[in-house]
Amino acid sequence: MLSDSDLVAELLAREVESGISLAKALGVVLERTEGAYSMVVLEAGEIHAVRDPYGFRPLCLGRFGDEANPEGWIVASESPALDVVGATFVREIAPGEMVTISNRELTSVQLLDPAPGKQKLCIFEFVYFARPDTYLMGHQVHTTRRRMGELLAAQSSVDADIVMGVPDSGVPAAEGFAKASGIPFGYGLVKNRYIGRTFISPDQSLRAATVRRKLNPLRENIEGQRLIVVDDSIVRGTTTREIVKMLRDAGAKEVHLRISSPPFMNPCYYGIDTPTRVDLLAANNSIPEMNEFIGSDSLEFISLENLRRAIQLDGECCDACLTGSYPAPTPVVLGTAGSRW
Repeated sequence: MLSDSDLVAELLAREVESGISLAKALGVVLERTEGAYSMVVLEAGEIHAVRDPYGFRPLCLGRFGDEANPEGWIVASESPALDVVGATFVREIAPGEMVTISNRELTSVQLLDPAPGKQKLCIFEFVYFARPDTYLMGHQVHTTRRRMGELLAAQSSVDADIVMGVPDSGVPAAEGFAKASGIPFGYGLVKNRYIGRTFISPDQSLRAATVRRKLNPLRENIEGQRLIVVDDSIVRGTTTREIVKMLRDAGAKEVHLRISSPPFMNPCYYGIDTPTRVDLLAANNSIPEMNEFIGSDSLEFISLENLRRAIQLDGECCDACLTGSYPAPTPVVLGTAGSRW
C-alpha cells in the first residue's frame, strides 16, 4: 500500500529525472499537494527542510556554535532534540518556508505562499503529542498543560482525596488541577516505558490488552480513595474504560474523570491516525452516556474556550478534531480507516 511519503518521493524522483534540482523539484511537487507535512529531504551535501503552508506540524531550526560563527545547523520536529545534541534553538521554520543546509551554510526561501490567516499548528501538540519540554510558538508545552489542569479545576472540581494523572501527558494537567483545587496530587499509575501509544492500535482487544501491559496501579495510593483522574483525551473510550476498571480493581472508592481537552468528535486528516467519526465515542454519545460506558463516577471535559486560554494563542491552532472546522481540504474517505490521505 502506497503511503503519502512514498507518493511524494516518487513525484520528486520524476521531477529530478527531468533535469531540475531537488530544491526546484520540491517546489513543483509541493505546490500540487494539500495537507500537513514537515519534511526533511537529504541529498549529497545538502539538507532541505520544508513545512506545509498551514504549519500543521512543528519544525524548528537549531545552531551549533555561537551566533557570530556557527559551526553547523540542525533541523528537528521538536526543540528537545536540539538540547540532546548540544545545539541552540534558533527559531521555528515558518509555514511554507524551506531552509537548505549546505557545507555549514544556511539559506532560506519562502517556497510556498503561507495559507491565508493565522498559522494552524495542531492543537493536540499541546494536549498530547509533543514532549512536555518542547517549546512551540514561544510556549513550553508542560506549562500549557499545567494551565489546562488549573482551568479544568476551576471549571469542574469535585470532592476527592487525591488528584492523579494518566501518564504521561495527563500528569502536568493533574498537577495544575491539584494546585488550583487544593486537593493533594499523587501518583496512582506506573507506566511501562516500552509500550507505545494505545489509541493507534488497530484492534479493540489489542488496545485493551496493551493498557494492562502499559499501566499498573499503585494500590496503596488508590485503595479506599476518592480519585480525580486527569487524562488528556478520550478517543474511542475503550482505553479509558480499561483504566477505570483497573483503578476500581485496585480498590478505588470513587473515580472522577477530568479530561484536559474538549470532546474529540471528528477525525484528523492531517497525518494523525484517528478513527472515522462513527468510531469516536464523543461523536455519538452525550457526556452522561460516555460516563456510563466508561464506568466512572463523573466525567467532565475542559471547554474549548479554556483550552485556548491555557495555550495562550489567538486562533493560531487547528482544532478541527474538536470543532469540525477543517482549515485545509479533506479527502473523500472510503472504508473504515478514514484518517490517512
